[in-house]
Amino acid sequence: EKMAHGGHDVEMDEATRTKLDEMIETLDRAKTLHTLKPKEAEALYKSIFTDACEGEELNKVKEQSICKLGELYADQQRVEDIQKLMVQIRPFFNSIPKAKTAKIVRTLIDLVAKVPGGQQAQLQLCIDTIEWCKTEKRTFLRHRVQSKLANMYFEAKDFTAALALVGELLREVKKLDDKPLLVEIHLVESRTYHQIRNLARSKAALTSARTTANAIYCPPLLQALIDAQSGTLHAEEKDYKTAYSYFFEAFEAQKSAEHPGAITNLKHMLLCKIMTDAADEVPLMLDGKLALKFAGAELDVMREIAKSYQDRNLEKFIKAQDKYKDQLESDPVTKFHLKNLHDTLLQQNLCRLVEPFSTVQMSHVAKLIDLPVPVVESTLSQMILDKKFKGILDAGQGALIAYQDTPDNSTYETGIEVIENMGKVVDSLYTRAAHLS
Repeated sequence: EKMAHGGHDVEMDEATRTKLDEMIETLDRAKTLHTLKPKEAEALYKSIFTDACEGEELNKVKEQSICKLGELYADQQRVEDIQKLMVQIRPFFNSIPKAKTAKIVRTLIDLVAKVPGGQQAQLQLCIDTIEWCKTEKRTFLRHRVQSKLANMYFEAKDFTAALALVGELLREVKKLDDKPLLVEIHLVESRTYHQIRNLARSKAALTSARTTANAIYCPPLLQALIDAQSGTLHAEEKDYKTAYSYFFEAFEAQKSAEHPGAITNLKHMLLCKIMTDAADEVPLMLDGKLALKFAGAELDVMREIAKSYQDRNLEKFIKAQDKYKDQLESDPVTKFHLKNLHDTLLQQNLCRLVEPFSTVQMSHVAKLIDLPVPVVESTLSQMILDKKFKGILDAGQGALIAYQDTPDNSTYETGIEVIENMGKVVDSLYTRAAHLS
């Protein structure tokens, strides 16, 4: 009887193994037809994950077929089909671990983003999945999709919605002590606060992300995001050397993983070089082994800006910004620091132009620098207020009157000091006289 029972087990294993081989063969055939005959590939992928048989190894093949079918739909820009697929595979989630479920859901959500104009559909997919998770009481998956949704709100520049969701998530996740997810949430929180210029809260959130990450194994790409955010905040404090080292760490990790964010960190590294008056190193870095793989418009803009900054040429600088407007608009960090760089260059050029004059018409300065009069006027007034230029603006005549640098006269300071001390002596004598009387 035992042998018969054992024989039955072996027979079942054989059946499962045969089924597994069949499914792997079908999956390989579908992968071959993926681009050549997508309709046939689609049918094969569907036949794999709709198969009723179950088992750990079989489920792994089913997971692969679901992800590959999602890729096929994304390649053909069939967003609605990805949404239908997400609903179709929900019963399958009952037979696989929670972590695997979260991975499949996040993969499908990411695939929607690859479709041009798919951001709205991606948001909707997240919201629908969260509703399903609430109904099915799948807290683990809901938290992960909500974290993804918060990041999407951040990408869509809906910072209010992002912070509201992050606040709600942190309250729940802290109770569960889910450290890997806490790191991601704190990171989104830090990036969002940075965008709304609340740097103190941004730094606090980043510190929390770092502290939590130190207590667990942190995947290299997540560590790279933490480093990139650290670099961004150090750059805000004008500590460009430290920022450079953080951006370099993030770049190295993303480059080895072939992550698309690597080029952004390389741009930030070049930006730090320009901001530390080492613009001459930028061409060397761009022509070196480090950046050859990333050559293109994204890096050409940094080359031209470094050259114009080296030459102190404001006109070239503005032309480079106009020429590569799209590349700069997509990166708020570079855009912010280049605005500061533009202001510095403008002030340096204005100082050089007005230096020979004691009084000069604003319109003449504007003509020399080839900029509108209001821009020149506001920049000069800011420079006077910041004590970077000695003079006044005569609004009546529309002129700038420059003051000569007078050497410091210690006689005046000594005289004022003597008068102050005499005042103290007289006060003291008056108090004593009052006591005597």
